[in-house]
Amino acid sequence: MGSREEIVAAAAKVMREQGYAHATTKVIAQTAGYSEAMLYKHFRDKTDLFLSVMGEELPALGATLAELTADPGRAPLRDNLVRVARLSLAFYVEGFPIAVSVFSSRELLRSHRERLGEHGPRLLLDGVAAYLRAERRLGRVKAGTDVEAAAALLLGACFQQAFLATFEETEPADRAERLADVLLAGL
Repeated sequence: MGSREEIVAAAAKVMREQGYAHATTKVIAQTAGYSEAMLYKHFRDKTDLFLSVMGEELPALGATLAELTADPGRAPLRDNLVRVARLSLAFYVEGFPIAVSVFSSRELLRSHRERLGEHGPRLLLDGVAAYLRAERRLGRVKAGTDVEAAAALLLGACFQQAFLATFEETEPADRAERLADVLLAGL
């Protein structure tokens, strides 16, 4: 493992323990066993590091959505929806402790929103909608289905379940199959 990967792993650990707002680059670098200068050789700033943590240390939801969108017919629709739900639940459970502190102040949220741009939370929603659109083209989702609403229902349910598990400090129940089945009934 190289210095970049070690810094990302340390950032994930520190951000899970302290939240994004309180995780400093100095502490992240120290946790990784490097200087802050080494951290800045790999990352422009803490937001750049945050994006790396979200993309590399959490379940690969974005990559899976891209894969499913490119080849939606490879597996049954239900199996794909269960896979998306399972990854979404895991992504949100692992991401909550890291991302929730972005909402601790309006200034931090505004700064984060401006910096993230197209990498913001809509990315996942758009990814699920794109996948469902590809399924609709194959005829496996009814014509006329509002895929954006269907995507919001699936991700919203996963988000809520992850929130409850995080708040209650419990393991999230594996509700992926149930969530997928309910959505599938409407598709």
